[in-house]
Amino acid sequence: MAEQQRKSLLARLGPGLITGAADDDPSGIGTYSQVGAEFGYGLAWTQLFTLPFMTIIQDVAAQIGSVTGRGIAANLRRHYPRSVLWSAVTLLVVANVINLGADLSAMGAAMQMLVGGRVFAFTLAFGVVSLLLEIFLDYRRYANVLRFATLSLFAYVAVVFAVHLPWGQALRGLLIPHVEWTAAFATGFVALLGTTISPYLFFWQAGQEIEEERRNHSKPLYVAPAKAGAEMRRIRQDTLIGMCFSNVVSIFIIWAAAATLHAHGITTIESAAQAAQALQPVAGRFAFLLFALGIIGTGLLAVPVLAGSAAYGVAEMFGRPASLDSKPLNARLFNATIVVTTIAGASMQIVGVNPVRALYWSAVINGVLAAPLMALMMLIVTNHRAMGHLTLGRGGAILGWAATAVMTLATVLFFVSLF
Repeated sequence: MAEQQRKSLLARLGPGLITGAADDDPSGIGTYSQVGAEFGYGLAWTQLFTLPFMTIIQDVAAQIGSVTGRGIAANLRRHYPRSVLWSAVTLLVVANVINLGADLSAMGAAMQMLVGGRVFAFTLAFGVVSLLLEIFLDYRRYANVLRFATLSLFAYVAVVFAVHLPWGQALRGLLIPHVEWTAAFATGFVALLGTTISPYLFFWQAGQEIEEERRNHSKPLYVAPAKAGAEMRRIRQDTLIGMCFSNVVSIFIIWAAAATLHAHGITTIESAAQAAQALQPVAGRFAFLLFALGIIGTGLLAVPVLAGSAAYGVAEMFGRPASLDSKPLNARLFNATIVVTTIAGASMQIVGVNPVRALYWSAVINGVLAAPLMALMMLIVTNHRAMGHLTLGRGGAILGWAATAVMTLATVLFFVSLF
């Protein structure tokens, strides 16, 4: 019986787990490493602070997809002015391309550190592999590939146990909030919020709930409300596990950087690949190998999510088919967007774009987009025209609007910190 329950739980885990794992992409790893190197254990508490906010917002995205049978862009198209739709999707695509470039570059640099060779060749190869998997592998197998890729995140847990960690100091940093009234601290705090609550994850999770309905030949919940109770419980369980998984891993990345880089006076890290390289002399080759392999594994997980979320947004904006299950010629715009965004991201090195600076501006765009998009999602999920009688409950609405307020404040702080 216990074995059957474990198998049943694993079978139910899907969009939420994959979304949570994709949140710890190479650009996120670079951010967590920088925070750990610069502030030690002092900002680890933010990962507990952000957990309820990122969980409710991802839950809202999933509910929108599951209840309406349409993605976020499709709902914006139906219920809000076209200018709002075009602005949101345009910013999403730009931010995703920049993020793709940063992630693919980090993967290429990590592979170069492991085996030698040219960074661009590896960067392009990783982009092509991700494209082939996403476009030509059927959804059932593709979802299993993504679930398997989440295991690479355990590399960062292993790093902590491979180095000396002062557990008392680490736990104090996690459980007792520490605040410094400096521009650097404010920027680090905002960067952590921006990398944990990212707009591309909203579009992806809503789209994946729709894919799950198609795969199981189910109807949207507003058409089949009798299934709503069980589906909402599954969504909440899946999302909570995915977000907890994401934040536990991010805590371990901060701890690993604090115990090694910060402890040895290394306080500036500009990329995930540089973090891996810096680990080698202070933590040994084993920790370096684990960290570098983790960058590649998380990149293979995050790149399809970034390209796929942009494809959902663009296809829904024009009312075109948007599904990973569709044959390439049956969803041309959807698959073309995946190809163009991935290749554009991989090609950023050719035109001399610095992936570190690109990541910075990606954070700016994500910050600009996240708060208003969260507000739009909250309007959709509480809108009876969109959700029928399956609108978000009062408790969820309060937490969702609180998350939106926190993200808005973080965006304001980000721009204030620039000056």
